[in-house]
Amino acid sequence: MKHLPAMTASFDGHSLPEPLVMLEAELQKGLTCYWNSAKTILDGSTVQLIEPETITFSLQRNFFSALFMYSYYKTGIAEERRILYTAVNQCLRGMVTGCDNILDNEYKKTLETDLPAQAHLFRSVLDILVSDRVLFHILLDYCQEHNLPMEKLVQASTASLHSLLQSGAQEASEEDGIKEILLPTDILAKVHHFKTGVLFQCTWAIPKIFEETISPAGLAAQESLYNIGMGCQILDDMVDLFLDLSEKRHNYVASVIFHEEQPHVWQELKDRLVISQSPEDFYADYPKIAAKLKAKALYFLGSGMSSLFFDQHQYLVQPATNFIAERIGINLHQEE
Repeated sequence: MKHLPAMTASFDGHSLPEPLVMLEAELQKGLTCYWNSAKTILDGSTVQLIEPETITFSLQRNFFSALFMYSYYKTGIAEERRILYTAVNQCLRGMVTGCDNILDNEYKKTLETDLPAQAHLFRSVLDILVSDRVLFHILLDYCQEHNLPMEKLVQASTASLHSLLQSGAQEASEEDGIKEILLPTDILAKVHHFKTGVLFQCTWAIPKIFEETISPAGLAAQESLYNIGMGCQILDDMVDLFLDLSEKRHNYVASVIFHEEQPHVWQELKDRLVISQSPEDFYADYPKIAAKLKAKALYFLGSGMSSLFFDQHQYLVQPATNFIAERIGINLHQEE
């Protein structure tokens, strides 16, 4: 994992401009730092890390990490710390993904190890444990190399936890099921604000500790990431509509249908829930509702992407938006 072959400098058919080629290379360095630290930590234990495939380090596989890195680049953060924060964000990703896996009874891989593939629960626990220790080690190394007080490490570790807990506390509030269907505006302001909007901003928790000042551009970048997160969550809610209803969780789509559509549409939705595992047929029969939801998601995504990218990179806004939507499972241009 010390040396990686160069990745193709393109995205969704578009050649990357020179600054993004540079950031892709830095992204690989940050991810390699995470994996090398994880290997060092696991060496000598009964669990061994398996060498990751080259695609593990690709822009497509780490697209949100690339957006976070772009936000650092746009605000003038130095290369060395951009790489550090990329490794940090991979630690946060490992912890968040591991927690989500346990709460949702699924497994999305962070680390590849020699544990049995079916051992999903413990693999998730291991991802959390290792990622937390990698975070400590890379921050310790950085503080020692730059003669920074250990208090910086403690502050950074605490800040990362506090930032993640805002989203975690919201998730915890739904574990016993919701008692009412909130208004769509309340879903956005009281649920998704913490669940995903603030979660996307947690990638700035540790930079706030190590950077001397956060410029107005840095604050604007955080707002851009917030809007991207909100747009992603609305698309997630479209995909997870039936699952969230069956598990009695907040869902923006369900809220819109319950509060803004005719009562028979809500009844139709509940009837479909009994006989179907997917909301796709429902959206096909109610294309105006689907279009309205996509438009709301695009409002957030477009606003976030446009304000995040430099003017000369605005041509990437549309392919980046499409890539995110397709990764979530929504075709923004499909005729409903």
